[in-house]
Amino acid sequence: MTAWLHIVGIGEDGLAGLAPATRAVVEAAEVILGGSRHHTLTDGLDARRIEWPSPFDALLGTLKELRGQRVVVLASGDPLWFSVGARIGREIASAEITYHPQLSAFQLAAARMGWSMSDVETLTVHGRPVEQMIAFIQPDARLLILTTGADTPGQIARFLADRGFGASRMSVLANMGGAEEVRFDGTALGWAHEVPPFNTLAVQCIAAPNAALLPRVPGLADDLFQHDGTMTKREVRAVTVAKLMPMRGALLWDIGTGAGSVAIEWMRAARYARAIGIEPRADRRALAAANALALGVPRLELVDGTVPQALEGLDAPDAVFIGGGLSSETYAAAWSALKPLGRLVANAVTLESQSVLIDLQERHGGDLVILAVSRAEPVGPRTGWRPFMPVTQWSLVKR
Repeated sequence: MTAWLHIVGIGEDGLAGLAPATRAVVEAAEVILGGSRHHTLTDGLDARRIEWPSPFDALLGTLKELRGQRVVVLASGDPLWFSVGARIGREIASAEITYHPQLSAFQLAAARMGWSMSDVETLTVHGRPVEQMIAFIQPDARLLILTTGADTPGQIARFLADRGFGASRMSVLANMGGAEEVRFDGTALGWAHEVPPFNTLAVQCIAAPNAALLPRVPGLADDLFQHDGTMTKREVRAVTVAKLMPMRGALLWDIGTGAGSVAIEWMRAARYARAIGIEPRADRRALAAANALALGVPRLELVDGTVPQALEGLDAPDAVFIGGGLSSETYAAAWSALKPLGRLVANAVTLESQSVLIDLQERHGGDLVILAVSRAEPVGPRTGWRPFMPVTQWSLVKR
């Protein structure tokens, strides 16, 4: 099959910056699709012009109607790096598409900053919740961020300052590679620049001695979560998430999510990890939503319902955590939906729930352990061990 669709990355230097073969493709196009900025950069061509449709998903229908014509889609920089190319490629066969990459905003920004691409985190909050960058705020981290608009650097500056990273150095880079390229430098605490709406942000995170430490590995401090006392505690949570094995893009069902601590730690532990928290109490769903926003995983999905009925129709999970609503029926529904190589972990505190886990382990195998945690706390003028209720944990992998 001959490729009829060309997805072309373009920079601020417009047609002049394209390789000769790519420029010939654009000049020979019958139809060119892109944003108003892209059309301005390629002014003077005879092709029929189409602006990005609204909603954006309508683009796919428009492209399919144009099949057989010489069609060019213009995108900024590399069309397969946080851009439109991947979205189109999921709907149209790769044999029908030719990609023409250009230097990405990340590569240009790294060059301007003198940073090695292998030493930075590349993120996008363009058209997405800005809070998702919070999970990447760590001492000495270097971040390159595609922003949503002129206000985004100020929002990120506040996130940094609120967490004890006010000394972090920030640079906004706009119109890179063009005649109007401009740069703004400052610190998070003192950020006051007015910047162009189309920009890339570089952040070098610098932690104060009292900065909040939010590692990506599980085991965040309990006091970082809003909760009503019913929450998987730090030490047990670390073991629980480790056995759930977070992986890139994987989906977790967190049954009886409560304050959302397990689901949130799962999402923080792997890029693009997803989680659905099932929780019948509205007050706890509100706590989970607030915690997810504060800890940088605003895409946590929350479902109102009781199990096992609430599990019907959900996307098949890669892992399941049962922290509430434990029963043989809930296990059966979750296990049936779990993908091959999926992981299931269930925690129990009461004797009744513990009995259910012992019965399930006898019938289905897996690992059964008791997790007993004590913390040192003041006892009058001295210090003693304060034990938490022991947790019975059952875990197994679907083979």
